Amino acid sequence: MAHALVRAASTLVSTPVVPLVAIMLALAGCGKEVRSHLNEPYPKKLSVWKLFTGADLKPNRGVIPYELNTALFTDYATKRRFVWMPPGQPATYKSDDTFDFPKGTILSKTFSYPDSQGKERLIETRLLVSSSTGWVALPYVWNAAQTEATLDVNADPVEINWSSRNIHYVIPNSNQCKECHDQSKVTGPIGPKARHLNRDFDYPEGRFNQLAYWTRIGYLQGAPDHAPKQPVWDDPSTGSLDARARAYLEVNCAHCHSPNGSASNTGLYLTDLQTDPMRIGFCKTPVSAGNASAGMLFDAVRGHPELSILAHRMASDEPKIMMPEIGRTIVHHEGVELIREWLASLDGGCDLPRPTI
Repeated sequence: MAHALVRAASTLVSTPVVPLVAIMLALAGCGKEVRSHLNEPYPKKLSVWKLFTGADLKPNRGVIPYELNTALFTDYATKRRFVWMPPGQPATYKSDDTFDFPKGTILSKTFSYPDSQGKERLIETRLLVSSSTGWVALPYVWNAAQTEATLDVNADPVEINWSSRNIHYVIPNSNQCKECHDQSKVTGPIGPKARHLNRDFDYPEGRFNQLAYWTRIGYLQGAPDHAPKQPVWDDPSTGSLDARARAYLEVNCAHCHSPNGSASNTGLYLTDLQTDPMRIGFCKTPVSAGNASAGMLFDAVRGHPELSILAHRMASDEPKIMMPEIGRTIVHHEGVELIREWLASLDGGCDLPRPTI
């Protein structure tokens, strides 16, 4: 049974060197300097942070766009990610975990959908800020005119009509943000890990590997010549079915289903580094699934997606059954199909538990 993560090593030194002049131009930008706020009260308006020079999300100086190899599903929303760090204070590389970011770091993620004319409609921008007291999650909701976003820690759902779908897009409140970003009781980022970031990106001055680019501009220190690389979940050319399925579960589930996550008590650990079949869910009886198990006995059954609680809960949009519990309101059909295909490809099965006498 092949279930271990396929960790392709990507060579960074072979990446074309970013011209220094181009870097200086990229960091110079225009407009006023980014303002990092380390303490409460935090700005009510997104524009006060000076991350962007206009409502079209044109980044200010030092605000760097980035992408992940496999990203979290959020009701098919488009996401645009940016990072800013205080000058001269780079993040420290870690091979498996999230990088250590300096105080004042701002991670920005904007969610959007196309409107009826095909123009981008900005819904919310989430900031994750390394403040003086730790990481703080701040959700900013865009106005109808698309000119400003306002801090709203308990926002109402937003109705989205897109691609023949009607979505009641849910903006998480502050407590819900902590459910995903709470690792070892320390709120922090999830995505910026080497294996997620190890990919090329089209910057204004050319296409470069993100880890190499961050290193070159002074945003990352300690990166090796070779780094782990996660596949793209829906691109077979980037990895095996097993590796892509494990990558999908890592990004969509492991922030809770890990030894330090909020679902640690389940014993179901879905990080792509996990190698214990039982921890991944194979032939593992759930700790407490109740009606959500639909009468199934195991979290995952090799060769039988129809008998796997994991696939069943991913395919549901009913409260108290669906997984993930938050972050989506509709089913990611393509993601469910990937997991079903993966489970069906595995040889084995599970012995029925013996009755208790």
